[in-house]
Amino acid sequence: MSAPEIRRHDDADLLVGDIASALLDRLEAAQARGEVPQVGLTGGSIAEALHRELARRAADSSLDWSRVVFWWGDERFVPADSPDRNARQAREALLDHVAVDPANVHEVPASDAVATAEDAAAAYSADLREHGDSAFEVLMLGIGPDGHCASLFPGHPVLSARDAIAVAVHDSPKPPSDRVTLTFETLGRSRAVWFIASGEGKAEAVARALAEDGSVEETPARGVRGEETVWWLDEDAASALS
Repeated sequence: MSAPEIRRHDDADLLVGDIASALLDRLEAAQARGEVPQVGLTGGSIAEALHRELARRAADSSLDWSRVVFWWGDERFVPADSPDRNARQAREALLDHVAVDPANVHEVPASDAVATAEDAAAAYSADLREHGDSAFEVLMLGIGPDGHCASLFPGHPVLSARDAIAVAVHDSPKPPSDRVTLTFETLGRSRAVWFIASGEGKAEAVARALAEDGSVEETPARGVRGEETVWWLDEDAASALS
């Protein structure tokens, strides 16, 4: 694995536009090779802006959206219609506006579909085992001000999960408390990991994640690397980097 690459942008709008261009180019190239690329989506305000930009560009792109497979790095264990669901956000901003194949959209089961977060994690693991590729073409992740990524929080017991695809998370320090997350091992099976961060509130966590020294226990985002890893930052999020 190569060292993380840092791409800085003057503001959030330029950041979103550059990510959208790079993602479309990468997925189109994969399809040109005869592949059906698999993408891991994330949630949050900057991800929502990216999803809307991708939907806006869909008509001018040569990407065949029906030949892209979608997953999520984590999900909140809430009812399917909850605004807290990352999948609902992605559907409303992107997936409902492009010609996806519903069979290629793989959501974590919601709390009104299965009884427990453990059940949801088991079902999602089985789904990824059956329909996942050997690696995500692109896995997009955010980073929290505390340094968490997906639903891997500092000091949380799930950081030590091994030999598991997805696990249940309870007592999340950020509500809602019950979640499902892919593990470090699963997140790392990615050709490209793209961290996306915007705003001064993320600056300290970004600096800790990219520092030469530090622990995954303190800053879980340090624990995810792909074959290539890119940090997409606006200047506010990059402001604490030396």
